[in-house]
Amino acid sequence: MKIFVAGGSGMVGGAIIRSLQTKPQYPTSSIKVVAPSRSVLDLENSKEVRDFFAEERPDQVYMAAAKVGSIEANSSHPVDFLLKNQKIQINLIESSFEFRVKQLLFLGASCIYPKFATQPMTESALLTGVLEPTNEAYAIAKIAGITLCKAYNRQFGTDYRCVIPASLYGPGDNYKLGEAHVIPALIRRIHEAKEKAFKSIEIWGTGTPLREFLYVDDLGDACVFLMSLNKGTFHAKAHQAEGVVNIGSGQEMSIFDLSKVIAKVIGFEGEILLDKGRPDGTPRKLVDSSRIRSLGWVPKIQIKEGLNLAYQQFLNNPANS
Repeated sequence: MKIFVAGGSGMVGGAIIRSLQTKPQYPTSSIKVVAPSRSVLDLENSKEVRDFFAEERPDQVYMAAAKVGSIEANSSHPVDFLLKNQKIQINLIESSFEFRVKQLLFLGASCIYPKFATQPMTESALLTGVLEPTNEAYAIAKIAGITLCKAYNRQFGTDYRCVIPASLYGPGDNYKLGEAHVIPALIRRIHEAKEKAFKSIEIWGTGTPLREFLYVDDLGDACVFLMSLNKGTFHAKAHQAEGVVNIGSGQEMSIFDLSKVIAKVIGFEGEILLDKGRPDGTPRKLVDSSRIRSLGWVPKIQIKEGLNLAYQQFLNNPANS
């Protein structure tokens, strides 16, 4: 079986590949994983994508490629987030259909749920309210991708599966300030504050928003688990869940508490201050993962263990920073 991991050199794609290489249902002798880098295959170029599918003819596709970024990046470059993600999604899904891919997994993001959705957010909350303005463009692109997968399933009987993970962190994360999500941004800034012996560090917003965090290798494990299910089992559960299945850890904390835990991991003893004039984003993001739990999957990495691992990976891989 040939498996194409789009975005395989990225954070999520790397976790999926690691999981594929270690799962007993996929002995390495029975699969071939292809994951060309961006320099080899431009996923925004429809001809390149079509030519790739025509040559490789994958049996499975994991859609882990996307343009992602921080609140600041999303707010500053909404056109990029909307256009680039839609181009990638349309090219991959159209070619998957044309070249008869047996299974496809599309990865959404928890920001596609309404800003004030009832917590924890069930899959049925999708498209029931207004989005968080700071990442509206990215969210709309992801919603369009999910809708396209559901449309193909309904019209043509394809086996395209959609998942919505909680906020991710771990190996392969982006630690560049201005681009990084909250955990890598805090790790880098607090690490630098310790190195420079600062007496305090300031973080954006009130510190009160609650976030659920999922270690990326747990996501990789969940994605491979869901793709190993037979079509009837997955879609029976997904149909009840508006065509998607949430993947979360069930572990959440406030941004302020998160910054304190990261400071402890790093060994920074200075004061953490709040810049309350900066945006908070969505007040709370906790996904309801009861459906995937009922199928038999549970996460393995707890938040404190994961943050220790993430910090060690940051120290060992300065190229990401």
